[in-house]
Amino acid sequence: MELKTIRLNIPDNSNLILGQTHFIKTAEDLYEAIAGTVPNAKFGIAFSEASGPCLIRCEGNDEDLIAAARDNSLALGCGHSFVILLREVFPINVLNAIKMVQEVCTIFCATANPVEVVVASTDLGQGIMGVIDGYPPQGVESEEDVAERRLMLRKFGYKL
Repeated sequence: MELKTIRLNIPDNSNLILGQTHFIKTAEDLYEAIAGTVPNAKFGIAFSEASGPCLIRCEGNDEDLIAAARDNSLALGCGHSFVILLREVFPINVLNAIKMVQEVCTIFCATANPVEVVVASTDLGQGIMGVIDGYPPQGVESEEDVAERRLMLRKFGYKL
């Protein structure tokens, strides 16, 4: 077995959701989950099949995000994985709907941070072992940091 890391490309002003799933109708079902939850969201989806023709199936409503999701899936090369790139919506707004899609097995991350994916390669293929999401902690928040965090949540409309 060989381990490697793949750095994913997250376009400016976008968020990424990376997960594992198991069935050919995943791309369409993920599309419906996102569009049905936040109709004005911009997104691209790429789903990598793990049997049959082993194609990357793409859906979405933003050509740039679809292309970036496809390119990330090609770089990963992991069957039954999916990449979603989002704009004008945060992952928190669609994550529960995505988790409820019958085919979805796992969500590895949902982030706008830089992401490296730890991938294992064997004679059978490649699989996601885990993710490195962002940077390590630099300390513990101060009272001023707490106030800034709470203000940001209110600015985004998540708290009163």
